[in-house]
Amino acid sequence: MKFTHLHVHSHYSLLDGLPKIDGLIDRALELKMDSLALTDHGSLYGAVEFYKKAKAKNLKPIIGSEMYVAPERLEQKRPRLDDKNFHLLLLVKNKTGYQNLVALTTEAWLKGFYYKPRIDKELLRRKSSGLIAASACLAGEIPQAIIQGDLKRAERLVLEYQAIFGEGNFFLEIQHHPHLAEQARVNAELIALAKKLGLPLLATNDTHYLRPEDAHAQDILMLVNTNSLADDPERLTMKNNNFSLRPAEEMAKHFAGAPEALSNTQKIVEACHFEFELNKYQLPYFNVPDNLPAEVYLKNLCQEGLNKKYPGRLAEPKILTRLDYELSVIAKTGFASYFLIVHDFISWAKKNGIIVGPGRGSAAGSLVSYLLDITEIDPLKYDLIFERFLNPERISMPDIDMDFADDRRDEVIAYVRQKYGDDHVAQIITFGTMAARAAIRDTGRAMGYAYPLCDQVAKTIPFGLTLEQALNESIELKQLYENDEQVKKLIDTAKKLEGVARHASTHAAGVVITKDKLETIVPQQHPTQDDATIVSQYEMHSIEDLGLLKMDFLGLKTLTQIANTVKIVAETKNLSIDIARLPLEDAKTYKLLQAAKTTGVFQLESGGMKRNLKELKPTEFEDIIAMVALYRPGPMDLIPDFISRKHGLKKIEYIHPSLEAIIGNTYGIIVYQEQVMAIASRLAGFSLPEADTLRKAMGKKIKKLMDEQREKLIQGMTKNNISSSTAQQIWEFIEPFARYGFNKSHATCYALLGYQTAYLKAHFPTEFMAALMNSESDDIERISFLVDECRQMKIDVLPPDINESLGNFTIIKESVIRFGLNAIKNVGANIVAAIVKERKKTGRFQTIAEVIERVLDKDLNKKSLESLIKCGATDELGERGQVLANLEILLTYAREIQRPKTNGQASLFFGGAANKNLLPPLKLQAAPAAGKKEKLEWEKELLGLYVSEHPIKEYTPIIAKTALLPSQLAAELVGQRIRVGGVISHLHKIITKAGKPMLFVGLEDDRTKIEILVFPRTLERTPTFWQEGKVIIASGRLDNKEGNFKLLCEEASELNQNHLNNFRP
Repeated sequence: MKFTHLHVHSHYSLLDGLPKIDGLIDRALELKMDSLALTDHGSLYGAVEFYKKAKAKNLKPIIGSEMYVAPERLEQKRPRLDDKNFHLLLLVKNKTGYQNLVALTTEAWLKGFYYKPRIDKELLRRKSSGLIAASACLAGEIPQAIIQGDLKRAERLVLEYQAIFGEGNFFLEIQHHPHLAEQARVNAELIALAKKLGLPLLATNDTHYLRPEDAHAQDILMLVNTNSLADDPERLTMKNNNFSLRPAEEMAKHFAGAPEALSNTQKIVEACHFEFELNKYQLPYFNVPDNLPAEVYLKNLCQEGLNKKYPGRLAEPKILTRLDYELSVIAKTGFASYFLIVHDFISWAKKNGIIVGPGRGSAAGSLVSYLLDITEIDPLKYDLIFERFLNPERISMPDIDMDFADDRRDEVIAYVRQKYGDDHVAQIITFGTMAARAAIRDTGRAMGYAYPLCDQVAKTIPFGLTLEQALNESIELKQLYENDEQVKKLIDTAKKLEGVARHASTHAAGVVITKDKLETIVPQQHPTQDDATIVSQYEMHSIEDLGLLKMDFLGLKTLTQIANTVKIVAETKNLSIDIARLPLEDAKTYKLLQAAKTTGVFQLESGGMKRNLKELKPTEFEDIIAMVALYRPGPMDLIPDFISRKHGLKKIEYIHPSLEAIIGNTYGIIVYQEQVMAIASRLAGFSLPEADTLRKAMGKKIKKLMDEQREKLIQGMTKNNISSSTAQQIWEFIEPFARYGFNKSHATCYALLGYQTAYLKAHFPTEFMAALMNSESDDIERISFLVDECRQMKIDVLPPDINESLGNFTIIKESVIRFGLNAIKNVGANIVAAIVKERKKTGRFQTIAEVIERVLDKDLNKKSLESLIKCGATDELGERGQVLANLEILLTYAREIQRPKTNGQASLFFGGAANKNLLPPLKLQAAPAAGKKEKLEWEKELLGLYVSEHPIKEYTPIIAKTALLPSQLAAELVGQRIRVGGVISHLHKIITKAGKPMLFVGLEDDRTKIEILVFPRTLERTPTFWQEGKVIIASGRLDNKEGNFKLLCEEASELNQNHLNNFRP
């Protein structure tokens, strides 16, 4: 007898269902089934993925959900009453049913959520058309009435649900789980009710995993979900019954007494014929002025752009031909509205002073995008290819991703919501999955294993690897797995949990904009119940599969840094900078790049990049584009060759003269995908769409495709009078480069951002660094690094001062920046705003008591006040040690000052300063002054750097006798064995591929830092030696492979107070 599983949970039943979509489909096919349903708890997360993958394997997909029904109304959220709910199985018959299930799901999440997303019967009555329902598992409302012994109520409920869904659309669901205490009784009563009332039965298995042997892993998943332990007798578990995707033969055996329950699965399969329309593009309606066709309005806008972008060049055939061609392709593909939509919100952003990036990805290859101000890159000037962006022979939705200043991105999304309506715009969901280390820790905790063991195993897994990969690459992990049965069981179980969806959140950039109302297409929810954002339940790939418009609105911190630098320059120098019109031949900018003074410069600040810039000595913008493209794994190996050719140290040769025009500006090396396309087009006669197909084939490295393209390319070249041997040489030349070729359009956009930030740093260094530190103020280690950079640039960064600092880092005068209060650890934005506001209103604080009296803010608590004192921000108001010793007295005083205000009396009798007159004067008790070491430790903890003095100062004479300071290292010492002394500033531990720990240690003096690499062998000899704040001397070989000095440590020794006491100059 044929059977179809119609009650099935995947891992999208978060932390409840175990199977991934592919596994479910493959298991169903393995069992010779031709159809399968997906019915995850309260959601449709996996519906599109399931449908698409099932269709691809000729398995009929049935879309559904196991919903939660509120006991009364979904709006009611009464404790101990409405926290209970009932399950109800819903299956989609047709398009109406799908739209109703989407509406039900959205209402459940946005209006009915109370512990679970809930619907109610009133909503079901309005949205039942096109749906088939079943009474669900033992948690269904009818089974619960039977369990409670109320058979009359059970019968009333059966009739009620039948009335809601209509005759033939409501089934009584029976399951075979003999170790569930009430299952047999519920089955018997449901069969009796079906017979009495003439209702159909339905056999299901409430599948939560694929095979019986997966029960243990699913049980662990439930333990993770409920934060329980395996030995908890009260915990929720399913492991004593079989909830797998059972074979039809088993189901037939268990339901031999009710064969109609099995055959009814096929009746439902036949009744369900809903089809998603995949890849049928549905662009939102764009209101074109004067009711013009979108294509006509787009052309008009492009004509306006021509006048702005190419003044005096409008007659050039190259420009007009390219524009006509692009417009014709856009018209043919039907994407004119797409460009108008993007142009509209980009124009709005720019008009409202929001910095927009110059573009990203292949969109910069479009002249239309450039003319519409969507991108700032002239594709003709940089030989960018339109077909890399939009291929007329392989039509797919364009993909224009845009960068906005990260502090104003949400304003652009809000504008789009207002333009198209909240019911047409949503952000997109994403799912956090259980990575290898998390799977080990969660599984171990649930299994009751000791934390140190789980932690030990997790730390042997190199970052980014799966458990399977880690077992092959980590010797330590493999040894644990093979020699410890407990570890083997842990890893084998964790493997089954690895990759399972764990939680939902909001995608960092994705927004969907729909033609029709969202409620008919895409289910929606809040990502968490504390987040008012509305997101789609379909992740971005499913959104794209449905043909919906997905836009990426990316917040880029660099753009905020640029905007703030421009603003500071306007305020301090009264200069207006048009960042989009900077000259690209500025000598001062190239001097900065050649010296690799690129900390804070977009894409160009890593150590390796700095080393390459020093060697390259870029002289033109094309050099920066090439470096952005080459500095990646793979093509990075070409950088030395590229540099040698630029400086004439290596001869540039071309297999064929025609190649020079294509790869001459990259010194005979293929750097970009566009160059591969140009070779195919100009030498082999490929159309550019054909050339783009070649590019994709070479990138995918599929042998069959490669062989086809190779033959076609060689034939094309021989037709163009290139000898077959030369054609073969050209193929062999381009083939390895094509694997690593980068998108030049994207590289050009990011190179421009790099150039813009370099220009600002070269011309306005103080303003640039102030803006940079403000954008990084929540990262204490980064601030420390940037303050070091300021010192090297001869910019003074003054310590925080409660009487002078603002929230942000502030320019006091040229080359002087005052530390911002916002960057002090534990001092929140509210208290900073209150301090600055009060100081501006009433003047400087004269004593610490005045701070307490005047800053009447609830956030001025022990933690924030202590941090202000410890970091030195209140030094002019009192000595740190004394003020800290009197902290409780200060806090008591603060409470007394604020008490009338909190009692609501301030406006009548008291208020701040008035109330202090009723209190005795505040007197601080005598206390020892804070020691130098204490002060430095506090500063390092709260500011990320030493302010009053550097701890290396008193050790410098001792170090000078036998070693060098980090700031004294020079290039001629590279490769030599040396001794270096300094203070340990930070530690970073990693696990090598061999499964052994090693350290990256920061060692600093008062001017600079170097990195020490402590390899496993050295670390084994000195496991407890390495601690932040220690003053040490380390010896080893000096290296600068990645552009920064690194010491490969062999030995190390500590300097302490004894050395200071015994030192004789």
